[in-house]
Amino acid sequence: MRLPEPATSTAPVGRADGVIVHVPIRQAAAAGAIGGLVVGAVLGVLLGALVAWLAGAVIDWQRDLAFTLGVARRLLPFGDQVALLRNVDQYWFIVIPGVAILLALVAAAFGALLGALVAAVYNRSRRRVAVDIRLHSEEW
Repeated sequence: MRLPEPATSTAPVGRADGVIVHVPIRQAAAAGAIGGLVVGAVLGVLLGALVAWLAGAVIDWQRDLAFTLGVARRLLPFGDQVALLRNVDQYWFIVIPGVAILLALVAAAFGALLGALVAAVYNRSRRRVAVDIRLHSEEW
C-alpha cells in the first residue's frame, strides 16, 4: 500500500481549536530522561574536569608546602590521600568521562521521574491546554 504524497502547499485552509486532555506518562518520562541525560552529561564533564584539576592543584600545593615548611607530606592536609590524588591527576582522561556518565545517569533518572510526575499531575487535573491546529489543503 502506497501513501499519498504530502501536500506541497503550506497555506492553511482551515483552523481548528482543541484541548490536550491526556499526556502519555511513558513519553513524558522519556522526554525528561533525555533532557536530564544531556544536562547531566554537560555538568558531569565540567565537574569531572574540576575534580581532575583540583587533584593536580592539591598535589602541587602539598609539594610546595612540604618543601617550604620542611614537614612530611603525610602530616599535611590530604596527606593520606596522596596516592588517590595522583591517580585522579594521572588518569584524568578516565575520570572526566566517568564522572560525566555517572552524573548523566543520575540526572536522567531524576528527569524521567520528574517528567512522569508532571504528566501524571496534569492528567489528574481538570485544567487543559488549549491548542490551535491549522489544517492544510491536502491531507495525507
